[in-house]
Amino acid sequence: MATWKTLTFQDSNSPLMEQLMFFHDHTMMILFMITIMVLYIMISTMTNKLINRYLLEGQNIELVWTLMPAVTLLFIALPSLKILYLMDEVNNPILTIKAIGHQWYWSYEYSDIKNMEMESYMKPTNSMENDEFRLIEVDNRVVLPMKSNIRVLVTSYDVIHSWAVPSLGIKIDGTPGRMNQGIINMKRPGLMYGQCSEICGANHSFMPIVLESVSMNQFMNWLNSN
Repeated sequence: MATWKTLTFQDSNSPLMEQLMFFHDHTMMILFMITIMVLYIMISTMTNKLINRYLLEGQNIELVWTLMPAVTLLFIALPSLKILYLMDEVNNPILTIKAIGHQWYWSYEYSDIKNMEMESYMKPTNSMENDEFRLIEVDNRVVLPMKSNIRVLVTSYDVIHSWAVPSLGIKIDGTPGRMNQGIINMKRPGLMYGQCSEICGANHSFMPIVLESVSMNQFMNWLNSN
């Protein structure tokens, strides 16, 4: 969960988010090197007194400064395309949940294993426990088994919403009349927090998402008790 003074990513709880963090570090290293080189060239150009009045063109240097950016972009584009492919790939999910955005709450369906539906509203401050977080706690959490491929279907009942959980590296738009999908695989138990990430009206900031990652046995017990 994001806290005060958090300037970096949230702790990853999925292989996809790990890959996104690696790609971020990889790209920032390349950008840092380019920035240092450009600054050095600018400072060198402004401070030296070398001049060549008869220089009209330089085929060799033009070839170099054309090929170098092209090669650099390849080093950024290839890992990016790999991650885009991983984000769209849904391999053999053991469970599918459906998230439906409303103004201004989420409803969920576990329709492939049990005909169960629930609505998830933000908890008001006067009904919260001492260990719960204000504005991002809900009355019904989404309980899912860890270390399992889980497909998430997202749509909307009214306007465009977006189902986003940063620690899982997932953000899926909920569009009326359209079904979008994604895949999550949680590595360890715990709570993961998210929010609607598409401005959807007056109470856009009051429709949080809370996922609870549990073991398969705990998940089955939870299903049987509901």
